[in-house]
Amino acid sequence: MRFDARAFAACVLGRAGAHGLAFGRLFAGLCLVAMLAACTSMGKTDLSTSADDTEARKRARVYLELASTYFSDGKNTYALDAVKQSLAADNGLFEAHNLRGLIYMRMNEPTLAEDGFRKALAVQPQAAAVQHNYGWFLCQQGRMGEAMAQFAAALANPNYDARAKTWMTQGMCQAKAGQAASAEKSLLMAFQLEPTNPVISYNLALQLFRQANYARAQAFIAPVNASQWANAETFWLGIKLARKSGDGAQVTALSATLRKRFPQSREVSLLDKEVFDD
Repeated sequence: MRFDARAFAACVLGRAGAHGLAFGRLFAGLCLVAMLAACTSMGKTDLSTSADDTEARKRARVYLELASTYFSDGKNTYALDAVKQSLAADNGLFEAHNLRGLIYMRMNEPTLAEDGFRKALAVQPQAAAVQHNYGWFLCQQGRMGEAMAQFAAALANPNYDARAKTWMTQGMCQAKAGQAASAEKSLLMAFQLEPTNPVISYNLALQLFRQANYARAQAFIAPVNASQWANAETFWLGIKLARKSGDGAQVTALSATLRKRFPQSREVSLLDKEVFDD
């Protein structure tokens, strides 16, 4: 699966960029979520807000915002420079450590990426967004047990509002580990939380396809292919499902749409070569 970098950085679980939604490269499960902590002291003082920030903290937030913008634009070196300046101004922003981890993860620097996530959690141990990102990192490193522990911690946080994203990411990791039944269960949990999310529907359909449950897979991918979020990968899955069910008319229709809308895609090349077991 492939995910557009802009879509990933924009947290497109439920949203799309100007050119539609892509579904795999740099998985969107690694969205940067800014979770600001509010503190009280025995109920006798006001909640802490940005108005209480020191000048150093304010500078750090400005650099963090700049780093996030660069990261969203795929400008990794600029993003890294800005996040370093944020941390130099104030080393206590867990969001900055988290973004540092994401940047290094994208730059294929696993040791530095893990250092960023660990430092973020050292500052804010209950940051579910960081636990999600760290879990996805661990999954990519093949450390499945540790990854599942991070996902479980994120999902156990009652204040976490991106649960569907984490259930989906967990399901993808379980699929990668060959845990088909667990993967389906996690993806179904994600779908129950966000039934109109095309990324979740696609991944659930793909998992069911891999399990040879073609009728159920078709039920999840068909609405995506009929929507504005359809792309080359969703059409390709639809074509493969139609072939499995012997629906020649559907194969022809989806193939024509794929060629027309995404003529330069990898999927069209596979279709031309009649390579359906990619």
